[in-house]
Amino acid sequence: MTRFIIKQKNTKHVIPGSPVFVGSQKEENTRIRLIGYDETEFIEVELKTINELENYINKYKRLWINIDGLHDVDLIGEVGELFDIHTLVLEDVVNTDQRPRVDIEDYYIFTSIKMMFLNKEKHQLEAEQVSMYLLKNILITFQERKGDVFEPVRERLRNKKGRVRSYNVTYLKYCLLDVIVDNYNFLMETFGEKVEDLEDKILLQPNKNILQEINKYKIELNYFRKAIRPAREAINNFKALKTELITKKEQPFFNDLHDLVQRSYDSVENYKNMLSEQLTVYSTNVNNRLNDIMKILTIFSVIFIPITFIAGIYGTNFEYIPELRYRSGYFVMWGVILLTVLIMLGYFKYKKWF
Repeated sequence: MTRFIIKQKNTKHVIPGSPVFVGSQKEENTRIRLIGYDETEFIEVELKTINELENYINKYKRLWINIDGLHDVDLIGEVGELFDIHTLVLEDVVNTDQRPRVDIEDYYIFTSIKMMFLNKEKHQLEAEQVSMYLLKNILITFQERKGDVFEPVRERLRNKKGRVRSYNVTYLKYCLLDVIVDNYNFLMETFGEKVEDLEDKILLQPNKNILQEINKYKIELNYFRKAIRPAREAINNFKALKTELITKKEQPFFNDLHDLVQRSYDSVENYKNMLSEQLTVYSTNVNNRLNDIMKILTIFSVIFIPITFIAGIYGTNFEYIPELRYRSGYFVMWGVILLTVLIMLGYFKYKKWF
C-alpha cells in the first residue's frame, strides 16, 4: 500500500462533521490511559470505558488522556461528547491522512502532527498521526497505535523531574511536541550517516546496488519531507497565537520548538541536495567507465586497421607480388606488423590516451 496517499473512499458522500476512520487499523482494541498530576499528586491508570473518565476530571488539577487506536469511531465520539469537542475536529482526528496543522478557538487548541519512526523489518520510514486537543487543564492525545516516543515525558512525570509537574498542561503539550521533533532530528542523523557513507561507495565501486540505494533514500526523504514541511508551518503558528492557553512563561518554549523543527527541515533539504549530487557523481563515474571501455576498444580497432590493410594486400589474387617470392617474406611481414603496432602504442602512450 502506498505511503504517500491514503485512499479516501470511505469518506465519499459523507456529511461533513461525520467522523469516519480513514487509514489502516493498527490496533485490535482501543486503549485509554490517564495521567493525573500536580506538584504533589500523581496517578497513572488504564481505563476500560470513557465513562470512567468522569471519576478523574475534577479530582486532579491536570489531566493527560491518551487514546491509542482510532478505528473505534464510536469511542472517539464518546470522548467528543464528554469534552464538547466539535464533530469537525473529531472528523480530523480519525482521518489519518490529515495535513499537520494548528487550529485555535476561544477555549481549545487542536494540533495534528506526524510522529515518524523507522520500521526495522521493512527498513523504511513510517508515520503515525498524533492529534492533540488542549483545554485549560486537560490534554487529550489521539494516536494510531500503541508505542510512541512519549515515554521520556511519562518518566519525567512519574519521577517528578524537570518542571513538567509544576507547569500546566500547555507545557506538557510542548514536551510532547518536543520529543516528536527531537525524534525527527534523531532519524535524520541516522539517515544522514547512511547518505554520507554512499559517497565513498560511489567513488570506489559504483554499481547498480548503489543506484538502488540512492533511489531508496530519495523516496524516504520525500516521505519525510511530506510530513515535516507542514509540521514546520503548523509549529510556526504557535509563535503568532494569542490565547490564554499559552502564557508568556510558555511562549519561549514554543519559539524554541520552531527552531528545532526548522533544523530538521533544513537537514531534509541538505540531504536531498546531497543525494542529487551523488546521483550526478554516480552517472558521471558510470559514463567515465563506459568512456574508458570505449577508448580501449577504439585503440584495439585502430591497431588492427594497418594489420588488416597489410594482410589484405597480401591476400589479393594478383599473380605477380614481388614480396611473395622472398624466402623471408613471411617474417618480414610480421616484422612490419609488429613494428607498426609498437609505433602506434608508443604514440598512444605519448599522448596519454591510456
